[in-house]
Amino acid sequence: MWQVVGQNRAVSLFQRSLELGAVSHAYLFVGPPHVGKMTLAINLAQAMNCQAAGRPCGECASCQRISSANHSDVQVIGLILNENTSEGKLRAEIGIDQIREMQHSASLPPFEGQYKIFIIEGAELLSNEAANCLLKTLEEPTGKVIFVLLTTSDSLLPATVVSRCQRLELLPIAVGEAETALNERWNIESPRAKLLARFSHGCLGWALLAASDDGLLRQREEEIDRLTGIINADYNERFVCAARLATRFSQNRGQVQEVLDLWLDYWRDLLLVKLDCSDIITNIDRLDALVDMARNYSLAQIQVSINCIRIAGVQLKQNANPRLALEVLMLDMSGKESGSEEILADRLLVKYG
Repeated sequence: MWQVVGQNRAVSLFQRSLELGAVSHAYLFVGPPHVGKMTLAINLAQAMNCQAAGRPCGECASCQRISSANHSDVQVIGLILNENTSEGKLRAEIGIDQIREMQHSASLPPFEGQYKIFIIEGAELLSNEAANCLLKTLEEPTGKVIFVLLTTSDSLLPATVVSRCQRLELLPIAVGEAETALNERWNIESPRAKLLARFSHGCLGWALLAASDDGLLRQREEEIDRLTGIINADYNERFVCAARLATRFSQNRGQVQEVLDLWLDYWRDLLLVKLDCSDIITNIDRLDALVDMARNYSLAQIQVSINCIRIAGVQLKQNANPRLALEVLMLDMSGKESGSEEILADRLLVKYG
């Protein structure tokens, strides 16, 4: 049984390929975080090694061992802990040594199953050397070996690697479908299922993580509280926040991007409330606060804030000076105005030239 939810096109493709015996030697799954890429990859590994007639059955010894990450012929390659640091920070790249080790394993016959499956998680993090090394393997496929690359953006991968794989795009499912799945399949009560489905934007993996870890929801709540505090803060407080975010960015870029995404959600919700479309907002638990806030903002002010957050996110992805990008965001984002914007703009110009 395929466990991935809402990816019917991909499942149908694999079922047809299995029937025809025409499974590709390399796949590229593209989609946002928690959309189901890893689940689909594990399901494919189960299907290729399943001992039952209806593949994947999910119940045979092979399927069970794969789902519990105990199958010797199914390997996941990704970022590893850097043992040279006491903090155990993650390396920035998937290195060539990991790919060479994978190549050696791929040259050996399956040990306990029918196929060897190598899943590369976060394929966009492959170093240039590692990507070139992988390319040679993809160009010269061997029997009984399948490679599955998972990425949030195939534009970050070399075009030569992408061209050697069969590309499948996994899209977020409808919020209503996610809510139904959470309620009926995982027995999450309806109010909580509705909330998690909205927060996840149809990426069911995040909803399931949040359902089992209240810390994720608390963290989200804290970030939203921080945003609402910043909106009503003066510029000095805003610049202090920018400095803190810039420091966080130097330690974990993805974490700051997630913060900006939360902020973007909140301002979009404000826009929807202003347009009397509150039934489709994300932060349904904040509806009353959003209604109150909408009274004090024009549509133009809200749109300016949305654009500012988008621009800051793009600039950070393009390796702009994080402190400058975030300070400009704090300067331009609508809120309580305190002091002269001209003086503050001049201060930024003096500081950064």
